Amino acid sequence: MHNHDILIRLRYALDIKNKDMVEIFKLGEIEVTREEVMQMLTKPKDDYYDEYDDDMDEAEDGVNCNNMMLESFLNGLIIFKRGRQEPKPGQPQSQAPAVKNKESVNNILLKKLKIALTLTSEDMIDILEDAGVMITKGELSAILRKVGHRNYKECGDRYARNFLKGLALKYRG
Repeated sequence: MHNHDILIRLRYALDIKNKDMVEIFKLGEIEVTREEVMQMLTKPKDDYYDEYDDDMDEAEDGVNCNNMMLESFLNGLIIFKRGRQEPKPGQPQSQAPAVKNKESVNNILLKKLKIALTLTSEDMIDILEDAGVMITKGELSAILRKVGHRNYKECGDRYARNFLKGLALKYRG
């Protein structure tokens, strides 16, 4: 699943307005205009492009949402929904990017949505169940673990896509 697909589905599921999208990016420390947001939310005419080419800042059809922009948006969504958290003494002011490669995008998406929407593991399991996907608490725990942990499991597009579908059913249904 491409980053622009994630943004489109997330915007629909949570019913986020265009001006709020710009504000969320700003909270995530990325300055974008409303027009750039609209270009990110438009599927390219040719939806086939190299999904591993995350260095592109602009696609032929407009602005491409790379991994860094998506993670900044998700960080901004946390602040938008829950407020800014002051760092504890001795903690760095800003975090290092969590998305290292294309594979971990879905894991980061689920982790950050869990935080932003104050969901419990049971809530996440129910959301996935509403979308028709059965997952155990152990499998979900493995997806939410840090990369490198011995029980870490990569989250596939199926879980991410169905989680976003379940969010749409919960918040818009």
